[in-house]
Amino acid sequence: MRNKFKTWIAIGCLALVLGSCASSKEVVYFQDTASAHIKDSLLNYEPTLQAGDLITIHVSGIDPLAAATFNIFESTGTGMPKALPYLVSKEETIHFPVLGTVSTKGLTPMALTHYLETTLTDYLVKPIVNIRITNFKITVMGDVKSPGAYTIPNERITIVEALGLAGDLTIQGKRNNVLLIREEAGKRTFITIDLTNKKLFNSPYYYLAQNDVIYVEPNKAKINSSAVGANAGIILSSISTLISLIAILTR
Repeated sequence: MRNKFKTWIAIGCLALVLGSCASSKEVVYFQDTASAHIKDSLLNYEPTLQAGDLITIHVSGIDPLAAATFNIFESTGTGMPKALPYLVSKEETIHFPVLGTVSTKGLTPMALTHYLETTLTDYLVKPIVNIRITNFKITVMGDVKSPGAYTIPNERITIVEALGLAGDLTIQGKRNNVLLIREEAGKRTFITIDLTNKKLFNSPYYYLAQNDVIYVEPNKAKINSSAVGANAGIILSSISTLISLIAILTR
């Protein structure tokens, strides 16, 4: 009788261990990628300028003195002037020297560059315009190794790269239910991302926009373990009592 009881205990423990093992489908990224291809439209992805963006615009040309009229600087006291950024207003405009109010609505930095270069030909010979977003950042939260806000200097980052910056998901992070929070034109959008699906590579959310927030949800095992942790003393005491009772009954 005692041996039979021990056998059932062993079977129960084995079932508990096997039941707690995660399936590879819940852990492995980008499954079945043999035929995965990125769309051409995504290969040339560029962020769209948004209200609240800080952008630097540098204008140069054959005549440096004439071009200087279109650049704004502040004195730093070191003899080297510092370029001042333009703040994209809530109306999605900037106030540019000589030209006045310039709309940025729906424009990428490259599109705005092209517009300014074309417009400035009325004032400069062969103008060259360089534009950079200086406050492009994303935030990664939840079950990743290094959550936080990250500044992106090149204005182009994928959700995969962002999670890499944050040290990747922990083993408890849900890979098929990553939440992307995006705000555009005053409207907040919540998008669910499945990192185990190769379709991510052609998703319009593969590349992140400035101020995107990524939240990695913990899996059920971690949520349950957090509940257990709060009552660990009571549970351990109960288990100890149960084991003692079993030992007495099987003598």
